[in-house]
Amino acid sequence: MRSAAIVGTGLIGTSVALALRAGGTVTHLIDTDPRAARTAEALGAGTTGMPRDVVDLAVVAVPPTQVAPVLASLQVQGVARFYTDVAGVKSLPRREAEALGCDLTSMVGGHPLAGGERSGPLTARADLFEGRPWVLVPSEATSTQALNCALELVALCGATSVLLDAETHDRAMALVSHTPHLLCSLAAARLSDLDESVLRLAGHGLRDITRIADGNPALWADVLAANAGPVAAALDAFATDVREAADALRALADDNGQGSERTRGGDRLSLSLQKGADGRSGIPGRYGVPEPAFPAVEVAVGDAPGELARLFGDVAAVGCNIEDVDIEHSSERRAGRVRVFVVRDRLYDLAAELRSRNWDVQGLLSPAAP
Repeated sequence: MRSAAIVGTGLIGTSVALALRAGGTVTHLIDTDPRAARTAEALGAGTTGMPRDVVDLAVVAVPPTQVAPVLASLQVQGVARFYTDVAGVKSLPRREAEALGCDLTSMVGGHPLAGGERSGPLTARADLFEGRPWVLVPSEATSTQALNCALELVALCGATSVLLDAETHDRAMALVSHTPHLLCSLAAARLSDLDESVLRLAGHGLRDITRIADGNPALWADVLAANAGPVAAALDAFATDVREAADALRALADDNGQGSERTRGGDRLSLSLQKGADGRSGIPGRYGVPEPAFPAVEVAVGDAPGELARLFGDVAAVGCNIEDVDIEHSSERRAGRVRVFVVRDRLYDLAAELRSRNWDVQGLLSPAAP
């Protein structure tokens, strides 16, 4: 791939451009917001403006409802030999592209499963897609040449290609991305009317489940609307689970309830929690398989420049690999707690070594710790 046009210089588009530039591809940055394009250019993602010659690939990095009209415009102008997009919904853009008369032989739907709750070119990085799945959704009309070009894009970005049809992709995204995001936003919305004195009691768990509610509301409204049917079906199933859990809790809360009713309520609640633990344990880890739960050394770290780097440096100095890390900031003091997750047979050695290096080790946490 010698040249590419990136249409949309947000987190994903700019990250694609940075990855391609690292591989030597000439990239052109196009955005309706000239400030975003100039920012991406300043980051080294490419050159702003339409390409003078036909490029090998145009990457349409815009929200789902904008994919088809942008694609139609690019094809009329003859910008590229082949086209792909990065939208998180695939069925709607294809239907709209067909309705607009787009050439689907040169188009491959795509969706890199990477990113975060933050958006914009300043959050982009060239290694964003390293080791991540990148779904490609060719249509029956897609040419072999177009698919090969999209496969090359995925390889250049360091991702792993996954071929799916549009409907399967959208149902999967409703379950693993779109509905969870909506539920986290609904949970966060419940906090809006709470007094500050109550919010000060919020723990790490609440921060975890509401973190992605920071995502761009307009962008996510577009994504959810574009995949409304599968998301609504997933939400209905979740609502059924919530009602069953509520019924179990009512049975436990009813002072007049018979012993057998309370027992059934407790059993149903325990079953729900166990299903949750089982579901969480199946999420693939770094090597594509579920990772074991690791114990952790919890260390108090002052809020000062270089302290976190010093901690990580000391962990490395004792020859211990960090399997995961968790940081909890204090709302009362300029300090925080860092949980360094390691393999079990290094746990006690690491704690002793950190204490010898004058770190305030708060304790050791087992995988079952809340």
